[in-house]
Amino acid sequence: MTGAAGNPARSRHFLWFAFGMLLPVPWVVAGTSGGLGLDALTVAVLSGAAILGAAFLLSWACELAERDLPQSLAILVLALVGVLPEYAVDLHFAWAAGKDISYAPYAIANMTGANRLLIGVGWAAVVFVECARRRSTSVQLAPRQRLEIRFLIWATLYSFLIPLDGRIDLYDGAILIALFLFYVASAMRGEVGDDRVLEGPAALIDTEFSDRGRRIWATLLFVFAGLAIFLSAEPFAESLVDLGRSHDIDEFLLVQWVAPLASESPEFIIAILFAWKLRGTLGIGTLISSKVNQWTLLVGAIPVAYAISSGGLEGMPVDERQMQELWLTSAQSLLAVLLIADLQFHRREAAILLLLFAGQFMLPGSGARWAFTAVYLIAFVGVLIFGPAAQRRAFFAMLVSGPRSDRKAS
Repeated sequence: MTGAAGNPARSRHFLWFAFGMLLPVPWVVAGTSGGLGLDALTVAVLSGAAILGAAFLLSWACELAERDLPQSLAILVLALVGVLPEYAVDLHFAWAAGKDISYAPYAIANMTGANRLLIGVGWAAVVFVECARRRSTSVQLAPRQRLEIRFLIWATLYSFLIPLDGRIDLYDGAILIALFLFYVASAMRGEVGDDRVLEGPAALIDTEFSDRGRRIWATLLFVFAGLAIFLSAEPFAESLVDLGRSHDIDEFLLVQWVAPLASESPEFIIAILFAWKLRGTLGIGTLISSKVNQWTLLVGAIPVAYAISSGGLEGMPVDERQMQELWLTSAQSLLAVLLIADLQFHRREAAILLLLFAGQFMLPGSGARWAFTAVYLIAFVGVLIFGPAAQRRAFFAMLVSGPRSDRKAS
């Protein structure tokens, strides 16, 4: 990477690259050596850092791969790989639940925590940064985001039905995975050009190396990140449970909030950097797409992993607390998708989502979960009835019309 030291931007990109590459190294060394007898806290820190680093590497590798893959294939690869760290941790818990049902709550905890963080913190942060930099009061979403918003509406409405029979069934998984595949197929047919500009280490590699060198680097990043995730997902998940049990901490909350922070942080950072560079439309669009992927494919994969592990066709049971968590997550998603339906994300709307998230994060009790679920739903009805007419019309238009209308509207 010649010239990195002589250019401040290149030097900064190189430092980010070194940071991402070095984060997984301690645990990769320890993991390949059998863990070295480390205590649970050390395992959690090292394996969590490895997942964080791997997530950065995957994001850069995906950006580089877009230069060479056909658009349709790039959409599928990015959808699957972009949230791989989150999938690895959550599916470990779902798989473990097939052998030991006590792990079932952790799969729900990690999934709901990741989804609520994505909206309550990620979406809101991008809006605040973009508005502060532009001295504006809102972020304009790209017209093509109607496709993601439409599928998010459908997935959210279906998610309210999932807890009703006390389990996440295989048919729930089938419906959500089918919805994800329908989303991918619709995106493939869209005649939307890729306006993504490489940032950070991906831009550095793209400018410093030939096409062949770029492809080699993308492959190496994928392989190293995959190895780090393979070695880290199970120890990280198990160490959080062990820490909770040994230190009298609610392990459900550790799994719900600490694990998603490690896997979601790189995505948040990249989206916020886009907003800092006055490209908040791209940043929020990335996070909306991630929400669609998690709310369809990730949730749909949980009962599949559980069924394969348990060797049966029964769905994964959810107790009363998990039902509450699922409905709370669904209610948050429903309000959020209404607020962005008109492709305008206002600062005050982001503040509402952040404050509601902070409130239910600080008050994790059963009564508080029901209360915040009700608040989200009441706010949804209030905005639907008394909010801007354009918002209401856009929401219902996306609810009842098909993806082809998104391409015409774009």
